[in-house]
Amino acid sequence: MASKVLDPDNINENVKKCVYAVRGELYLRASELQKEGKKIIFTNVGNPHALGQKPLTFPRQVMALCQAPFLMDDPNVGLLFPPDAVARAKHYLSMTSGGVGAYSDSRGLPGVRQEVAEFIQKRDGYPSDPEHIFLTDGASKGVMMMLNALIRNEKDGVLVPIPQYPLYSASIALYGGILIPYYLNEESNWSLDFSDVRNQVVIARNKKIVPRALVFINPGNPTGQCLSVTNLQDLIKFCYKERLLLMADEVYQVNVYQDERPFVSAKKVLMDMGAPYSNTVELVSFHSVSKGFLGECGQRGGYFEMTNIHPQTVEELYKVASISLSPNVVGQIMMGLMVTPPRPFDISYPQYQAESKAIIESMRRRAHIMTDGFNKCEDVVCNFTEGAMYSFPRIKLSKAAMDAAAQAGKAADVFYCLKLLEATGISTVPGSGFGQKEGTLHLRTTILPLEQDMPGIMAKFQKFHADFMAQYSDYSVSSRL
Repeated sequence: MASKVLDPDNINENVKKCVYAVRGELYLRASELQKEGKKIIFTNVGNPHALGQKPLTFPRQVMALCQAPFLMDDPNVGLLFPPDAVARAKHYLSMTSGGVGAYSDSRGLPGVRQEVAEFIQKRDGYPSDPEHIFLTDGASKGVMMMLNALIRNEKDGVLVPIPQYPLYSASIALYGGILIPYYLNEESNWSLDFSDVRNQVVIARNKKIVPRALVFINPGNPTGQCLSVTNLQDLIKFCYKERLLLMADEVYQVNVYQDERPFVSAKKVLMDMGAPYSNTVELVSFHSVSKGFLGECGQRGGYFEMTNIHPQTVEELYKVASISLSPNVVGQIMMGLMVTPPRPFDISYPQYQAESKAIIESMRRRAHIMTDGFNKCEDVVCNFTEGAMYSFPRIKLSKAAMDAAAQAGKAADVFYCLKLLEATGISTVPGSGFGQKEGTLHLRTTILPLEQDMPGIMAKFQKFHADFMAQYSDYSVSSRL
């Protein structure tokens, strides 16, 4: 009997090479347990609303009116919606060619792109061209579009920080390129080690790999560090010297939980440096509505801005975007709402400010609760989550635990995380899914469970860890022999 056209042996090899640990083995097992009736705490992915975060009122009011514009014809509309929400809904609907059910320009609604450009200019103090801004279905689609354009063959490489967000490793594999790892220094709070970055480029070129771009994530995922201006200057100088595209993943720019290193964009640092850097280094910056205090992951709104990119390449990317006709219009409007929040004289301003401030302040407290909770455990070390939404603790396992993992046919961190899931319902991601230095083991978890639930979750983890370490103690195993 002939095999199927889509037999696993007949599909694109690059598809089979893709690995996306955030929705991998642990997530699938968690989903099975949930179907069996076990309560699962999905801390494997930065998905705020799924863990109980409430949507902000004003953006959802505007979105409701955009989805159901007939509500604005109701004489009682003022009883349900404040006038600034009604005005904003009319503003966004006027940008469309038939409401949210109609296609937009393939780069996104021109009016929203203009709002994004104004947001960037206000943030950085430098002009932004809306013609060089593409709205996308979440930042991930923008990243994939750029990598697809960048990778020409199996010899093209992209420098990616390790640990990294597996969107990058999976996409690079999908498009047939090579991931060139550069390792963050855990001992100095996941700082950049430029000697390693330079060394990795030399190693790649000796293997006839052509480095084409360097990715950085600021604040970091999964590591949570915030880069200093000096770090960013060094990255820009390195890309200038090595002729690399700089890809700035800045989706967590609002998620900062310390005051020593506030977020500063790569665009601002690049422009501040002046020529020859400011008019030479090619930069693509990414942002999203999924993080920050909005947490609107399901709305799928994102953008990327291109700086010093050749105009013809911009046109080629426009052509590629046109294949999908347009990004989803709901996500575009949510992006507009993110970059143009209520103003101080608007009716909705006090509530918007109170809601957004409460979310970020709670996340700051949760970052401390989780970091402190991990560091109270035997053989667990966790750097403070300076930003983003994750903790990435390092766990030292006994030889007995490592042997048990090998006997079960599992990587040691996968074995540990599966045991944690089975015992507590806490769904995490093994560090191997993000990459980690040889000889180290980690797990990633979000800081997103509700603040009132966090002490109980950390108590569950601490009890599990103590029991696990006792069960797989080298002393207890040897004493039974």
